[in-house]
Amino acid sequence: MNVEHAFAADGPLAAAIPGFSPRPQQIEMAEHIAHTLKENGVLVAEAGTGTGKTYAYLVPALLNGGKVIISTGTKTLQDQLFNRDLPTVRGALKVPVGVALLKGRANYVCHYHLARNLVDGRFTTPEDAAHLRAIGRFMEITQSGDKAECPEVPEDAAAWMFATSSRDNCLGQECPNIKECFVAAARRNAMDADVVVVNHHLFFADVMLRDEGMGELLPSCNAVIFDEAHQLPEVASLFFGESVSTAQLLELARDTRSETVAAARDCLALIDATRKLEKAARDLRLSVQAENARFGYAQLADNTAFHEAIDALDVELTEFCTLVESQAERSEGLANCLRRTQELQQRLARWQVPEGTDWVRWVEVFSQTLALNATPLSIAAIFKRQMDGHPRAWVFTSATLAVGRDFGHYCRELGLNWVEPPIETAVWGSPFDYPAQAMLYAPQNMPEPNSPEYPDAVAKVAIPLIRAAQGRTFVLCTSLRAMRRIHELIADALERDKLDLPLLIQGEGSRSELLDRFRRLGNAILVASQSFWEGVDVPGDALSVVVIDKLPFAPPDDPVLAARIEHMNKSGLNPFMHYQLPRAVINVKQGAGRLIRTERDKGVLAICDPRMLTKPYGRRVWQSLPPMRRSKVEAEVVDFLEQLPPPAARQG
Repeated sequence: MNVEHAFAADGPLAAAIPGFSPRPQQIEMAEHIAHTLKENGVLVAEAGTGTGKTYAYLVPALLNGGKVIISTGTKTLQDQLFNRDLPTVRGALKVPVGVALLKGRANYVCHYHLARNLVDGRFTTPEDAAHLRAIGRFMEITQSGDKAECPEVPEDAAAWMFATSSRDNCLGQECPNIKECFVAAARRNAMDADVVVVNHHLFFADVMLRDEGMGELLPSCNAVIFDEAHQLPEVASLFFGESVSTAQLLELARDTRSETVAAARDCLALIDATRKLEKAARDLRLSVQAENARFGYAQLADNTAFHEAIDALDVELTEFCTLVESQAERSEGLANCLRRTQELQQRLARWQVPEGTDWVRWVEVFSQTLALNATPLSIAAIFKRQMDGHPRAWVFTSATLAVGRDFGHYCRELGLNWVEPPIETAVWGSPFDYPAQAMLYAPQNMPEPNSPEYPDAVAKVAIPLIRAAQGRTFVLCTSLRAMRRIHELIADALERDKLDLPLLIQGEGSRSELLDRFRRLGNAILVASQSFWEGVDVPGDALSVVVIDKLPFAPPDDPVLAARIEHMNKSGLNPFMHYQLPRAVINVKQGAGRLIRTERDKGVLAICDPRMLTKPYGRRVWQSLPPMRRSKVEAEVVDFLEQLPPPAARQG
């Protein structure tokens, strides 16, 4: 069977999938991917919303005959691909292809740690204890051990920390529970399968650490397909960097104390040392008086308390290491604690004295923890190295990769423009009729985006649109402060005009709860920040307006961005045109992509930022968006919205 036949009007997909109809863009994309897989080539492909890119890569992957790794942006998409899309396409094509799902070890229940902690009973709340008992019951009946299949315990519950292993505390082959280990079983399944579904975090964690099962998988595969590939530069930077956090140090102290009590109870000095290490970690956190903030290394140059706390930690870690080493032979757990201590020592030493100038040192502070981070200025050479050395195909696809039709920014970030023979790039536009289905609204006379009255002006733009659409609106903000102010102003307007519309704000519940409520209500307004800009799907009448407050340029005081800008200036490149603008355009395209999800959707995208109209680069932004009707006139936009059928919640 070939790709063309699979997608034909009388082909297997049409016969097996209700409502399936062939789309020219989808077939063309699938054929390009099939050719790339066959030739061990590299393809970077942008596929607009509605192209059907998932089937466009799944069909050639299943017909390919070799081993294929598919990597997705999120675990949610990973589960959807494995549980819904893959079985559908495999069933339609009737191909005998083995498939497997592989996640990072923190997603699987660990027999060893769960048993230890159930006996140990070291919980902070009664809820943790109840959750842990529920996980114990789940472990008795589950086949996979995947926490996504345990509905009784939320995925973000603190109890999972006590029921899973980390790379640091896993005992590996020495574990007494290795035979029934869920992580080991998932890896074996992945080794045996023809198509393996992973996520970007797992892919890069492994490429760097050779730890999560991909170290064996990658050499044996013939092709890697990245979906939601626009996230790769960000995820790769995270994993190609290094960090030492106070949370890691506290966990090391806690685990060492637990292992000492179990295997070296007579060594009171080591138990005492764990307390001293905890104090050194807490002192480091307290040395920086801030919360939810990032600082470049130079910004902390004058903070004497910070530098003294690092020196004290260094001394404490050295003494701690000596003591753990003296007891390491008494148990596998203590030997593991020694390895972790030595790794943290090495990372701390590299952070204090970096190996070369192409690293950015920075500090991130949260309410409870502090992290010392080192991030490479560029990941291009490191990523290119992962692609070399073994002939295989690489496919990068997303709805948002190009600026206009130019992939230069993306290819430079990942080092793809050095690949030989040169890579192939392609854009497949959306099949939707954007001029009929959507309007792009750029309001006039907006104040400067950094002026104090700007959020008020955004709310003033949003309110008439909300009224005309009878709710059904996302307001996407670039800062939490703006989000809160705009939410407050919309709430006042709804009350003043006696409009009975549900108003939601990010933070009232989890992301998935808020989205479920938004879809279910049918006439709601959601005010949110950038975490709702992508991966959010509200097809149908529940969403008719997306308001974006500003072009989402990364804050210039971000230490990693500031260092990259300086580096590009020194290299003779224009950082704004080569880096900041392309990233902002890709983010705007993601936000805009929330609006039109099916052939029947209609709506308005309002981008309030005056730079869309006043700056020369504004043109590059709107030319990168789908070809919607454009307007600067509020009355035209309101009229368009008033023509829409009323929301389902209001009908009858």
